[in-house]
Parts: sequence; structure tokens; C-alpha cells
Amino acid sequence: MLFAGCQSGGRADEDRAERVRAFPRADRPVSGVSASQFSSENERDRFNEAKVVMDLAGIQPGMSIADVGAGDGYYTVRLAQRVGRTGRVVAQDIDQRALNRLGARVERERFDNVWIKPGKPDDPELLPDSFDRIFLVHMYHEVAEPYAFLWNLRPALRRDGRVIVVDSDRSTDSHGIPPNLLFCEFASVGFRLTAFERKPELQGYYAQFEAVTARPAPSAIKPCHQAGAAQTAAS
Repeated sequence: MLFAGCQSGGRADEDRAERVRAFPRADRPVSGVSASQFSSENERDRFNEAKVVMDLAGIQPGMSIADVGAGDGYYTVRLAQRVGRTGRVVAQDIDQRALNRLGARVERERFDNVWIKPGKPDDPELLPDSFDRIFLVHMYHEVAEPYAFLWNLRPALRRDGRVIVVDSDRSTDSHGIPPNLLFCEFASVGFRLTAFERKPELQGYYAQFEAVTARPAPSAIKPCHQAGAAQTAAS
């Protein structure tokens, strides 16, 4: 069974921000925020990581891309090169120090098609109907309020837009997320999986989602049960 009820509201939610209490609590532990440099850029380029992901995602010149959890900008600068002068990349993160470093890099390397934007842990605060692709690379397992996060993120997609997730197939407290749990959390907010690939170049897997149903009311979201998702993945 993938879904299970959970208590929401009242005293049980006193440890949560008031703005997220209408959403169900996630039934999973959360990884601590890791260093913004997942591994060296030269090492990642040696495996052609960004090229593999951008090819799978169909990134083309002129596209509008959001790189959420951009960190020091490994994907930001490569996406900016791929979309070219007629495209744009919005680099978003909750770590202001990482954004400061990325901003300095963008100025130094003269990426005129990159914008830097802070956001909240449960809301990337992206403009509605603005992006062809939204990238979540090795960061989704750090999201403590996935239902609020995805609910707030969803309006930013353009028609036919896609959300791209790159992550590792391990427990959420070990800097990864089992694919079936990922699929379930996205489905709970009205997304459908459109592509899934396991690639050694990514140190994990690639998953791609589209929005297919009306965005549910926060109180109507059915939370995913981690044990059930793990059992389904193992079967």
C-alpha cells in the first residue's frame, strides 16, 4: 500500500511552519543539507553528467529553465550555455552564501542569461507559467515538506513543461530517495512520471514528470507511506 493517513493540524504540527500545516506531514526522514559541491565539477564532467541529463531532458536553445537548489551552479552555467542568449536560467537556492558565490561566478563568466533568486525550503517562489523545465538535482531528499514544496512549485511550469529529478536510490536520511517513494510524492500533487533512467554518469537515476491533473487542495493530498513504497520497490 502506497498511501497512509497522517495527523495534520493541532499540537502535532507545532514543530512545522504555520504556512505548511494544511499539507500532510511527510512520512520519511530528511537528509541534512549537504555541501553545495556534490563532487568536483571536473569529476562530474569526466562522466558527462550534465550533458547526459540535458540530453534526456531535451534542453534546447531558447528554453526557460529553473535550477532549484542550484548551489554553486554546476548545472546553472551548463544550462545557460545550452539555452543560449535567447534562453534563460533562474538559479534558486535557500543558501544565501551559495547564491553569493554563484552570483560572483555569473558576473565573472558573463552569463547574461542567468538570474539568481532566493527561495524558501517549502516554496521555491518561482513565477507562474514561466518554465519549460525545472531541475531538482541531488536535492529533493533534503526537502522536509515535499507536498508543500511540489504544490508551490507546480504553477511555475509552462504548458508541456517538465520537472527533472536526479537523485540516488537510497534512503532519504542517506542523501537519496527510493524511486517509488519519489513517484508517489509527485503523484500525490498531480504529477505523472514520463521518463525514468538509471545512469552511472548520474550517481543515481533520472526521473521526469509532467502535471496531468488539477492541483489538489492541500487538505486533499494523500501522503505516501515510506514502508509501503519500499515494499513495492522491492517486489
